Amino acid sequence: MKERITYIIRNPKLGFEPSNLEVAKASISVSSLDGAKEHRITLALAEVPQELVRVLKNCHELHIRWATSREHDSIAPYVSRVTPGLHVFYTPLREKATKRLCSLIQKLFGSYLKCVSTENILINFWSAFTTPPNISGRFSHSASRQYFQPLESTDNLVAYIGQTTCSEHNYECKLRVHDLLTADYIDGDYDSISHAVNLRAYWSQSHLTDKLWWETHHIPANGSLEVGVLINETPDEEEELRYSGFLTQVGDDDKPSPTLFSFPARHHPLPQSSTFKASFRIPSGLHPTYSVQLPADSLTPPSRDCYLHSYLTLPSPLFIDKYPLSDPLFLASHNLKALHSISGATDLEAPDWVTDAWGSAVLFEIVTPPSAKESLEVTIPTHLRYLSPIDSRTAQGLRSLLIPYPSVFWACNAELGSQFSTSPFDRTNLGYDGLFGPKTVFYYFNPSGPVNGSGLANFLDVPVLDLNRTGAGMVEWGTVFVILVGTAWVCWSLMGDFVSWGKGGREKEIGNKSD
Repeated sequence: MKERITYIIRNPKLGFEPSNLEVAKASISVSSLDGAKEHRITLALAEVPQELVRVLKNCHELHIRWATSREHDSIAPYVSRVTPGLHVFYTPLREKATKRLCSLIQKLFGSYLKCVSTENILINFWSAFTTPPNISGRFSHSASRQYFQPLESTDNLVAYIGQTTCSEHNYECKLRVHDLLTADYIDGDYDSISHAVNLRAYWSQSHLTDKLWWETHHIPANGSLEVGVLINETPDEEEELRYSGFLTQVGDDDKPSPTLFSFPARHHPLPQSSTFKASFRIPSGLHPTYSVQLPADSLTPPSRDCYLHSYLTLPSPLFIDKYPLSDPLFLASHNLKALHSISGATDLEAPDWVTDAWGSAVLFEIVTPPSAKESLEVTIPTHLRYLSPIDSRTAQGLRSLLIPYPSVFWACNAELGSQFSTSPFDRTNLGYDGLFGPKTVFYYFNPSGPVNGSGLANFLDVPVLDLNRTGAGMVEWGTVFVILVGTAWVCWSLMGDFVSWGKGGREKEIGNKSD
């Protein structure tokens, strides 16, 4: 087991005092630190529970991304964002997908998640997963299968990790696992080349009352521990990130070692004022309009070769009709420039209860106004599928859908000489990054939640049939009655035509004989 814990100081101007790091023979203590934290753990397959190993051995690559719907800050280099919820990106080792993956997803994150484990014989992969398009080049640098579900809490995952990794009386282990409940995002990665499992969690700040980190970290048994405290510095090149600070290899170093380094980065922050809000227009109806608002002072691109994009992951009850979006005039009326990618459940007529796929993923390019003097509202026309009826005395004929915020970013072409070598801070398989070329740099807008505190997601109330309401049974039997009456009328009409045809034929035959 290898552990790497990295702190990024929130305010570079204040710096950091090395005296706040206390190094011991097998531990290190951090005190009064204001900043973000990433905790990364690398495991060999022998250190992973066997039920997970059985699934991983059938995977060429597996990437799990979970992001909270709580509003939070992003500090470089941890600025990349996925839409709030659970994302799974997966490439099978063989053409035939393992049948255990859906069961594992439901065990780790909740049995209520929509994940159909029935294999589709015709296309040879689960209908719960979708296949993202490869539009960035001949060879895709992202996984071949995609899955998403809105998920507000990681209670199930935290309980599973605690049960499988912490002994009954290891309270320190249980406390560290419990801290995952406050993480802003959690990642899990595996590939069949390295045969290693990488886990990492990110916190934008401490959740103690004073918002400061006060922690002691110990070297794991048969493992290593590295702790870094880094400060963002001004880089020499626009596409680079530069850091100074202190690194400590616990068990080998007697004191923190100063460090200074820089590297080309794909993911960059925008100023804190570069925010956006997303909501559904009221009333929503059965064809809701999704609105994304961007303030005027955030519409200046980082460089000339940058294009504004929005990436949405829509659960199966909500979908986008791609056919009108091929019309440039229709796109322009919504402040959209192009629909670059849409994949997943796009059947216009299918109700939700026959749609096995998780939903659809959509990438739009947004119109960039010539002058950033006014705020910009982007509207995205969506449609609702017919949903299953409810049987509840409190829902009042409404089913509530949780629709996550989109990701909004500038996608910029890097300089010709830029080389994006893999760094410990790089984050890939985000859903949209595979839709761009390998030399694309992303600059992220900061999502701003509504004043009512519902987080980075919108609740959409959809009218459905309520089986408990008076008249629901009458509608059911009335429908059956109308169908029977209609069928009887059609049969009667056909029988009348048949009798008339037969009578006319006999009269004609008699007339011929008399002649």
